[in-house]
Amino acid sequence: MIDSITYSQPSYSSEVEALNKGSFSDPFSFLGPHLLDDNQYIVRAYVHGASQLTLKLGCKSYVLEKVSDSYLFTTIIKKTELNVPYTLSSIYEDGTLGDFIDPYQFPSLLNSQDMYLFNEGTLERAYTLLGAHFIDYNGVTGVRFSVWAPNAKSVSVIGEFNHWMANQCFMRKHPSSGIWEIFIPDLHADQCYKYAIVDCHGNKIEKADPFAFKTQQSPGTSSVIQPKIPKVEILNNSQHSTINRVDAPITIYEVHLGSWKRRAEEDERYLTYRELADDLVSHVKALGFTHIQLMPISEYPFDGSWGYQPVGLFSPSSRFGSVDDFVYFIEACKQAGLGILLDWVPGHFPSDPHGLHCFDGTHLYEHADTRQGFHPDWNTYIYNYSRPEVQSYLLSNAIYWLEQYQLDGLRVDAVASMLYLDYSREEGQWVPNHLGGRENFDAINLLQKVNTRSYAKNDRIMMVAEESTAWPGVTNTVDQNGLGFGFKWNMGWMNDTLNFMKREPVHRQFHHHEMTFSMAYAYSENYILPLSHDEVVHGKGSLLSKMPGDDWQQFANLRAYYAFMYAHPGKKLLFMGSELAPRDEWDHNKGLDWSVLNSEAHSGIYKSIKSLNHIYKSTPALYELDQDPSGFRWIDSDNSKQSILSFIRYAEQSKSHLVVIAHFTEHVHHQFRVGVPERGVYQVILNTDDNEYWGSGVSAVAHLQQLIETQNKPSHGFEQSIEITIPPLSTLYLSYVTG
Repeated sequence: MIDSITYSQPSYSSEVEALNKGSFSDPFSFLGPHLLDDNQYIVRAYVHGASQLTLKLGCKSYVLEKVSDSYLFTTIIKKTELNVPYTLSSIYEDGTLGDFIDPYQFPSLLNSQDMYLFNEGTLERAYTLLGAHFIDYNGVTGVRFSVWAPNAKSVSVIGEFNHWMANQCFMRKHPSSGIWEIFIPDLHADQCYKYAIVDCHGNKIEKADPFAFKTQQSPGTSSVIQPKIPKVEILNNSQHSTINRVDAPITIYEVHLGSWKRRAEEDERYLTYRELADDLVSHVKALGFTHIQLMPISEYPFDGSWGYQPVGLFSPSSRFGSVDDFVYFIEACKQAGLGILLDWVPGHFPSDPHGLHCFDGTHLYEHADTRQGFHPDWNTYIYNYSRPEVQSYLLSNAIYWLEQYQLDGLRVDAVASMLYLDYSREEGQWVPNHLGGRENFDAINLLQKVNTRSYAKNDRIMMVAEESTAWPGVTNTVDQNGLGFGFKWNMGWMNDTLNFMKREPVHRQFHHHEMTFSMAYAYSENYILPLSHDEVVHGKGSLLSKMPGDDWQQFANLRAYYAFMYAHPGKKLLFMGSELAPRDEWDHNKGLDWSVLNSEAHSGIYKSIKSLNHIYKSTPALYELDQDPSGFRWIDSDNSKQSILSFIRYAEQSKSHLVVIAHFTEHVHHQFRVGVPERGVYQVILNTDDNEYWGSGVSAVAHLQQLIETQNKPSHGFEQSIEITIPPLSTLYLSYVTG
């Protein structure tokens, strides 16, 4: 049954012009059904390319009248009849047909309280408010799109479903919040979309969704409709709940997913998340690491940025597969008992035109003043941390990764660049704070908020700061004037010890303090000792190439250094490939050279890392008191002439302890006396000069089981001592066996 009601048709010239141009600031005030009087609705629809339009309402149909020579159509419907969602059926000028449910008949589907909290800077799950979400409304399934663009004149959703035309899906603006919204029925998962924005200057720009859960792989720049918010299933693993504690053994394997391994037989393609779930997880587990740390996988357009210039903060990179594939990878890590950490980048973002920069024609996410809003080192933009909505954006992103993907923690990149207003700037290139100082109070507030809220939701996580300065209290709680992190990278330890290891052994006696100075501040923070990707790129060479001497000496130096690192207070982090000891520095464009394991020398490094992880995890003295000075005591920190360091690591049970002797010259020292704290028997449980590791095979003691009994001869301030042989370029671990 087809009905038609005649009425006087206005010209709508200004509205038609705006619709044609794809710039309509208040579409819901004009399109869709509107009361004409107490008894009738007028329905207006704009369908580009349509020659005829029919409204279907139950068993009735209404032919819409075309307004002049435009794509605007109108009709009148009795108020009593417009009681269910209606469909528009179109005949296009090319003869094709199309049916769709008119999105302009639906009210706002946003929660006003959520919008208020977003504008306040406290919305912890802003990703449920903004972005693209499948929902059901009045029996209609569709996608609710919403985006924050307060200064835009008009915003439309464009995508595969409307031929990327900006004049088809104009969004509704909520003036008080600056959020635009539309509910579009009958869309499908994996359809691409963007926001077409007419900015405050009248310019037309296209932007990806800042809250998209999925993003096209480069060179594509569109957002992708995800069926639902990703969610990793929580596993009931009581052991997993303790692996991130400050008194737990933590050894982290840092990974760049794009270059850990490639499929050589398939044109060097990336491994997928599912392949990594098999290969990478089993490799890390076999080596004995406790955690995997992923370099940034939030979608990024430029491979060479390694993920540190992200555009899609809520999207796992599609380089390695789908969102579901990433969920599979995380669940595989959890099932293997491995903690999973993610490199998180809230310090800056790139200038890609589809990204956040000048999002609505104004400096919405970044500071307008380049002295505050631009990083000269990285040519990237700095978030305006003073803006509440930006705080909601970043806070909710941290919560998203931790809560939805059940990650064990976030390693926050470049914290120092956030804390200091004058970071990498000369005089006159920065703006002091209101007290005239260099501290960025807004960024500090954001970091404190993120850490406080994250730990409040799950106190079993670990928030880690890559902070390269002496900023006080990074791992203090916020109520103690700290930043609230759980751990901090010890960059000072890394720089000092690598500088020492680069030196020829004959010169090391003059720089002995570089190996001991870290103990002067070892308990000022909860530290992680990092040998990360930053130390093997940009011409720095590989760790092996930093070591002096001939081939044998280089490997011996590296083994001794690793063992010294594992014995030093602080959790451990090694970059992928550290177990292979490659001769060349890391290249993100290709996979690691796994063939080196055919060499005894490289295989020896692999075996030593595996042994270190096993000993570390099974020896409470090496981790329980990392944050307590009672867990460490020097035996001899002053033997610079022989480049020998000796110290004790204690467990909570003081009888349980480990004697560590690190030697950094190529000489062998026989009948070397070392004071020890207890009478009884010690056992050498690690000798990095062992033949198994491609060492020279010099044994510390003659006993077959490597046992040695103490002597009642005072040394180094102890009543008991032992006499052993010190192998060349080696580190020894001696475990106290019995009294």
